[in-house]
Amino acid sequence: MRRSTTTALVAALLATGVTPVFLTGPASAAVAGHYDDFNGDGRRDLAYGGYNDVDRKGGTVTVVYGTATGLDTAHPKFLHQDSAGIPGAGEEDDQFGESLASADLNKDGYADLVVGNSMEHVGSDDYRGTVTVVWGSKSGLSGGTNLTPVGGAGSYFGRDLAMGDFTGDGSPDLAVIGGGETWLYRGPFTKSGTTGKVSEIDKESGWYSTALGAGKVDGDGRTDLVVIGTEITGSDIRERAWFLKGTSSGLAAGASRTLSDRQEGLYPSPVVGDFDKNGYGDIALGVPDKDNGKGAVTIWRGTASGPGTSTTVTQATSGVSGSPEAGDDFGYAISAADANGDGYADLAVGVPHEDVEGLQDQGGVHVFRGGSGGLSGARSSWIAQTVLGPADSHAAFGYTVRLRDLTADGKADLAVGAANGALLMRGTGTVPTKTGAIILPELGGSLPD
Repeated sequence: MRRSTTTALVAALLATGVTPVFLTGPASAAVAGHYDDFNGDGRRDLAYGGYNDVDRKGGTVTVVYGTATGLDTAHPKFLHQDSAGIPGAGEEDDQFGESLASADLNKDGYADLVVGNSMEHVGSDDYRGTVTVVWGSKSGLSGGTNLTPVGGAGSYFGRDLAMGDFTGDGSPDLAVIGGGETWLYRGPFTKSGTTGKVSEIDKESGWYSTALGAGKVDGDGRTDLVVIGTEITGSDIRERAWFLKGTSSGLAAGASRTLSDRQEGLYPSPVVGDFDKNGYGDIALGVPDKDNGKGAVTIWRGTASGPGTSTTVTQATSGVSGSPEAGDDFGYAISAADANGDGYADLAVGVPHEDVEGLQDQGGVHVFRGGSGGLSGARSSWIAQTVLGPADSHAAFGYTVRLRDLTADGKADLAVGAANGALLMRGTGTVPTKTGAIILPELGGSLPD
C-alpha cells in the first residue's frame, strides 16, 4: 500500500507496502499453493515493513511464518541488505521493504518475496532504486537477486509493486513503478536475474504513476491492473485511476476515472474484491484527502468489459458509525477479502486520524461486509483503537490494514497497524474479533495487501 506520510505517522511509517494477488491455477504440480507460503509447508506466511535491527540502517522486512497453530510471532525473522545473500548494503536513507509483493516466481513450490527500495543509491546514481527477489525455500526466505531496470525505469525504481498472472500463461508477472512510469516484467523469473519481456505502460498525456493494485475484474481469469497516477494535460492536473485489462499479449489500456481535480499527493494502492458476488471484481479506491481530508472510498464496479458504474461510501453514509470531520482521512488504507466466510468480499477501511474519546488521531477501522448489491453502511462495523490497549493521542490505529486468511478457516483475519503496535484479529462469522487477537512483532512500516 502506497500512501504519503503525515506528521502524526512519521514515527510509524518507515516504509510502505504493496498489493499481492492470489494467482490463477498453477502451471505445474510444483508451484506453491499460496502466493505467500515461503517455506512450502502449506501455511501462509506474513512479511511486512519492520523496524531496523539495532546498529543498522536502510530498511528491514519482518517475516512471521505460519504454523499449524497460527503465526509464530515469537520467532520473527528479519531481512535487509546486510542479510547473507541479499544484494546491496543498507544506507542511511534506503527504504528496503518500502513496497512488497509475492508469488512463486520460479515455480519451484516456494513463494518468493519481491522487495522494493526506491531510495537505493546505485553507483553514482542517487535514488535509482532497486527491486530484489528474495527466494523461498524449505527453510524459508534466503538469498536474493536484483531485477534490472530498463530504459526510463532507472529512478525511484520499486516505488510500488503489483503481482499477478496478467497474461494468463500460468507464470506470475510483476508490475513495477520506476521513473514515474509503470513497467510490466513478464514471467518466468530465474535466480540468475532473467525474466520474460519487459514493456512500458504509459499514457500519451503527461502521466506519472504513483500506486498499483491488481486483481481479477472482468471475469476472464487473467489478472488485471489498476494504476493510480497524476495526469497533466495543459494546465490541468488531476489524480486519476487507470484500468488495464490482462490479455495474452500483456496489459491493454482501459477506462480511467478522476479521483481529484487537483494534485493532492499519494493515494493508497487500489484493491479488488467481488463485493456483490456476481463474478466480477470491484475496484476499491481510497480518496483520503477528499473534502478537506474527511475522506471517501469509491467502489468502481466490475463488469465483463471492465469497471463501469461507481458508488462512494464515507462516514456520512447511512449506517456508518461516526461522522466525517476534516483531517479524519477515511480511506487512508484499504484491504479486501472475505472476513466472515459467506463468499462475498468485505472491505476494511482505515481512518487513522479519527479522534476517539477526546484523544486526537486515535484512529480506527470500518469493516464493510459484502452482500447482495455490494457494500452498504448497514453492513458496516467500527473497530476503535481501544482494542489495542490504552494509548495517548496520535496512535493512528488504521494507518495500514490487511485482510487475509492466515488461519486456514475460510475467514480472513484483520491486521491493523498503529504507532503503538499492530494487532491481528481473527475472522468470525460476523466481523473480526479482538478475542484471541495477537500482537504482530516489529511492525515499523506498512502491511502488504
